[in-house]
Amino acid sequence: MANPGYGKRSAPDQRPRTPQDFAPLPTRERYVAGFIDHLPEGADMSVKQLAKQLPLYGQQAVSTALTALSVAGHLRRVRCPVGADDEMRWVFRTFWSRTARDNEWWTAYLATETATQATGPEPEAATPPPPWVSDEEPPPAPEDPSPGQGPESAAVPKQRTSDQAPDAEPASPAPDTAPAAPQPPEAGPSTAYLALARLGRNDHRLALSADDCAALEAQAAEWLARGVSVDYLNSALTAGLPVKVDSPVGLLRRRLTDKMPPRLPAEDTAPDSPAPTAHRVLMECTDCGRPGHPEALPDGLCRPCRTTHNQTTAETPDHPTEAADIRTHMTNLRDLLKTV
Repeated sequence: MANPGYGKRSAPDQRPRTPQDFAPLPTRERYVAGFIDHLPEGADMSVKQLAKQLPLYGQQAVSTALTALSVAGHLRRVRCPVGADDEMRWVFRTFWSRTARDNEWWTAYLATETATQATGPEPEAATPPPPWVSDEEPPPAPEDPSPGQGPESAAVPKQRTSDQAPDAEPASPAPDTAPAAPQPPEAGPSTAYLALARLGRNDHRLALSADDCAALEAQAAEWLARGVSVDYLNSALTAGLPVKVDSPVGLLRRRLTDKMPPRLPAEDTAPDSPAPTAHRVLMECTDCGRPGHPEALPDGLCRPCRTTHNQTTAETPDHPTEAADIRTHMTNLRDLLKTV
């Protein structure tokens, strides 16, 4: 089995398994395809690991068989992004289909995989009110004021009583009993401030005080506003430091001024524009592993590998002895799978 997130992935809408699934294929490709088709989800699909499990063929023969299965429309190898933007990593998966598919089907299916990966989690549905709560029930009244204050000091206006004159103005609350204005929550340090504060922890030569970070915060924030990342900012400020830094704040102020990145124009993006290419599923050439978009790799092969495969495809029939040995081994393999 491969690590979680890697390995074999079965394509949807496949026919039920029958003994004649891979009958049109040559003996070697039929043997390899039958073994892969019985592998569970997430199984390791590397050439080296498959060759360990298939005693009749080595790594070169297995690699050639996988190339032929890709041309026949049974598999595609892709790279998929996993994780958030700041911690994104690429995983390698092999999508397998017992039913042979054409290039158009694979392109549409991998495009669906791209849309699924680019779509974030759905927002949680609002919890419905309990059945005993009426739909026309007014919202609850605000909480009572703090202890020691009378009802006349509440911030909500009072309704006019019957004995009050229409033109009479309500009495204003006493200054000493007026409720205090709510204080806004204290905002935490900005990203630019934290980036400057961490410089000293990564390199003692750039240790800054709280006042130094506050003095340089505006310049560092300007860097981030121009589209650079925090890692880029740290690299620009820490690259090529002298052996001894007498004034860290002076050195960083000079670098923040001299190395200010250019301001790039904002890209015009439509509201319904597709996901960025960094989030897109990239297919790999089954033979050489060169990445590319699905429409650029027909039959799962790049142009050089496809040309080489067409030139070296043999039309000679299989050797009878080899076919008999493979049939015997396949029978033993099926008996072994039944006992597992």
